[in-house]
Amino acid sequence: MRFSAPLIPATLVKRYKRFLADVVLPDGSTITAHVANPGAMIGLAEPGSRVWLSKSDNPKRKLSHSWELIEVDFGGGRELVGVNTGHPNPLVGAALAVGALPELSGYDNIRREVKYGKNSRVDFLLESATKPLCYVEIKNVHMMRRTGLAEFPDAKTERGAKHLEELGDMVEQGARAVMLYLIQIGSAKSFKLARDIDPKYGAAFDRARKRGVEAVAWKCRIEEGGIEIDSPVPIDE
Repeated sequence: MRFSAPLIPATLVKRYKRFLADVVLPDGSTITAHVANPGAMIGLAEPGSRVWLSKSDNPKRKLSHSWELIEVDFGGGRELVGVNTGHPNPLVGAALAVGALPELSGYDNIRREVKYGKNSRVDFLLESATKPLCYVEIKNVHMMRRTGLAEFPDAKTERGAKHLEELGDMVEQGARAVMLYLIQIGSAKSFKLARDIDPKYGAAFDRARKRGVEAVAWKCRIEEGGIEIDSPVPIDE
């Protein structure tokens, strides 16, 4: 995924009300940018951090700028981290279309946002004439509290636990179900659940795994020009 225009560098003043951030542009002016991230953003919202913004051409948008990347040092040197949680689904969709994810290749049809479970929509439903239906849920990962170890979630997520239960239900109905954790941190060497932050999500994950739900994690390569899915990382369960 390439950004449609060069990103704009800025300095973070503060992030507040979850979806807002004040930043200082290179010309010294201060603006408010949209933050497409409902999480706690642990370690990713330090005042004074260097961030990158995209700018929308839509005149109807209240906030023309969106926060896309932040420069962080997790202990292995400074790197760019993606904070926009709207990107993982398009990234995975593009990878599915070209068969770039071996665990999810070989399906004839890819459908997005399909209703299932109890008033839920699965991110992707993969269909094949010769295979069971495959339900795929995507979770964005951008937290790293220890060098090389990506973690999810960074805040309590009842919705995430609900998705795990519903994926387990699909497996019991004869389908395949996969939880894919997409890590927007290029230096990630492994992935694990942040069970201290949300024990209930951890318990839901364990139940889902016992019911046959699969779990995979892939990390991205992050550059100022764009974000690409790079390679799988092991999951420490």
